Amino acid sequence: MKPLRIEHILFSQGFGTRRDCQALVLRGDVAVAGRTVDDPDETFDTQGLAFSVQGRSWPFHEKALVMLHKPAGYECSAKPRHHPSVLSLLPAPLRTRGLQPVGRLDEDTTGLLLFTDDGTLIHRLTSPKHHVPKVYEVTAKHAVTAEQIASLLKGVVLEDDPRPAAALAAEAVTDHHLRLTLAEGRYHQVKRMLAAVGNRCEALHRSQFGTLVLPADLAVGRWTWVSASPEAKPADGAG
Repeated sequence: MKPLRIEHILFSQGFGTRRDCQALVLRGDVAVAGRTVDDPDETFDTQGLAFSVQGRSWPFHEKALVMLHKPAGYECSAKPRHHPSVLSLLPAPLRTRGLQPVGRLDEDTTGLLLFTDDGTLIHRLTSPKHHVPKVYEVTAKHAVTAEQIASLLKGVVLEDDPRPAAALAAEAVTDHHLRLTLAEGRYHQVKRMLAAVGNRCEALHRSQFGTLVLPADLAVGRWTWVSASPEAKPADGAG
């Protein structure tokens, strides 16, 4: 990619309109490698570029991919109806440049949620054809039995959906803690699968998306950049 003007770089990264970005430069609010940039037309190579705006460091990403540790009580929608939007947990530049959640988590579900402005990546990660696995930690109301695990692996028929839904993997971590791996993302799928085997989901947390694992040190409500795609092949025999 050819060098870009700093004004254009700021605009592409979500720092406002072109006029807003020009004003940031002219006010001396932008620095590259510790040097204040005061010419909106000065150009920079964007490969590996890091700059700061009003003292906050910011890496250049042609397409952004970030991970959020989603709290309960937030909706995965830009126009939420009953709870705040998960987008409100991201900084303004990421919202301005149009990041979207990759799939959805229910408002009461916690854990790993990805955002990107790369439409092609969103399709690859959410399309059932690509079988990107997601791992969920399920708190069950009743003790999880071997028969229930066998049914989840074989496949269960969900209410109002004749297609069987099967887990790629299912493991009883404790009596009431089930670790479930799915390659789909149907509406309320985990909760409906638990109900189909005679149990009930009391709490739900996503711990992994593809190859990405939620970091233990990423606090609830916090986000971080992701440098690699989470795409992964399905487990053996996951067809």
